[in-house]
Amino acid sequence: MPVITFANTKGGAGKTTAVLLLASELAHAGHRVTVLDADPQYWMSRWFDASPPIPRLSVISYVTQASIDRHLAEAQAASDYVLVDLPGARSPLLAKAIGLSDHVLIPIQGCAMDAQGGAHVLELLQYLGEKLGMHVPHSVVLTRVNSMVTTRALLAVKGLLAQRNVDVLNTPIIERSAYRDIFDCGGTLHTMDGERISNLDKARENARLYAEEIVRRVPGAQVGAARMAAR
Repeated sequence: MPVITFANTKGGAGKTTAVLLLASELAHAGHRVTVLDADPQYWMSRWFDASPPIPRLSVISYVTQASIDRHLAEAQAASDYVLVDLPGARSPLLAKAIGLSDHVLIPIQGCAMDAQGGAHVLELLQYLGEKLGMHVPHSVVLTRVNSMVTTRALLAVKGLLAQRNVDVLNTPIIERSAYRDIFDCGGTLHTMDGERISNLDKARENARLYAEEIVRRVPGAQVGAARMAAR
């Protein structure tokens, strides 16, 4: 089953939020999903432990360079999708995880520092392709995008990615309070209280469109794909 690795060598790029939204949306659509939490901050594991049971979703903590092969083999046998949340720093695990992936998703905020962290991943992907013949499909998702304002920095990042012919998702992850609150409250966008969380309906729609784009790029089990298309 497909393995999607989330990578940016700069912390704070919205990487774990991107993992959480995709994992919970895929599970909500009927897919069996396993997340391998290799980020030493363990935000995914903390969120999962604080949540009520989420059908079809599991999180494996303390994934290391030495254990990732075993964890991936076990997760692929039991899941429709396996998501890997890497450290937000340069790490030997980066190249190994990329080599084991069916798709690499690079979350980037609209700022130069985030773009540089994403560029490190893109350069490694290019190196693996040119030197080793290892061509791993990859995309960028823009994160923490202001729904009302397009900044000069964001335009510069988009221009840089276009120059490199990098595939960028049409759906950015919009800055929403629900995406911050979910780490404190636990659960998913579909279990949160719309009367207490502002613009929850817009957050749900944004997450749904984002997940649908990835499913089109990386097809998984047909039952989950059919449910997602019917929503």
